Amino acid sequence: MNICFIGGGNMATALIGGLLGKGFAAQKISVVEINADDRAQLQRNFAVRTVETVAEGITGSQIIILAVKPQQLREVATQLAPVLSGQLLISIAAGIRAVDLSRWTNSQSIVRAMPNTPALIRSGMAGMYALPAVSNSQREEAQNILAAVGETLWVRDETMLDAVTAISGSGPAYVFYFIEALQRAARELGFNAEEARRLSLETFLGASKLAARSDEDAGVLRSRVTSKNGTTERALTSMDSNQVAEHIVQAAIAAAARAREMGDELGDKPGVNK
Repeated sequence: MNICFIGGGNMATALIGGLLGKGFAAQKISVVEINADDRAQLQRNFAVRTVETVAEGITGSQIIILAVKPQQLREVATQLAPVLSGQLLISIAAGIRAVDLSRWTNSQSIVRAMPNTPALIRSGMAGMYALPAVSNSQREEAQNILAAVGETLWVRDETMLDAVTAISGSGPAYVFYFIEALQRAARELGFNAEEARRLSLETFLGASKLAARSDEDAGVLRSRVTSKNGTTERALTSMDSNQVAEHIVQAAIAAAARAREMGDELGDKPGVNK
């Protein structure tokens, strides 16, 4: 199985590193990257084949991973359309619907994936959707590629990828936002920047590990930390009075709405052929 990446940015390099770490052969990977310096760096770091043009890159490849920005995907698809010969296409571009990509490329062998940035340390979470024409073996191949950098979740309805984008795709930014706030609180309580960073990061990391390893709901774990009339109860009461949880829910819903809007803006609106 030969794989061609179109685009050599952060997510592509994360996937390449994950595949190589799982024992995939470097000589079976090619990367189309228009920037000469980036091509050279990819070659140095991974010893993969790097090329400048789409037609050259996909030659001999059975899987093509579209790792360009959403705004660039339509142009790349039009370059692919006349040279495709049944390859599986995996798109990791946010917002672009599989039906639009299918129209642009004249291909039905399409899997959409929504990974997130922890893929850079092989701790990512990716939502995945396949068009009906994608075979079981192709689904398995796509699964193996994304699983090289973390966990995966298949969805039956493509619209659910907008929700995946809102929860896990954008989710790391929410986590970083909370960590920033916790660090700020630590500074205001008298700690220096390094101490505030350590306290906040290790607390978040430890709590996340505890939740991941427990079979119990996060609400149960929270209640065990919350003693009656204690410090944690006082903090959570403050959060509840400020509707922090409700604001987080509404923020994620807003992100999902924006993902749908991007599908309309960058693709073809439902029922309209552009």
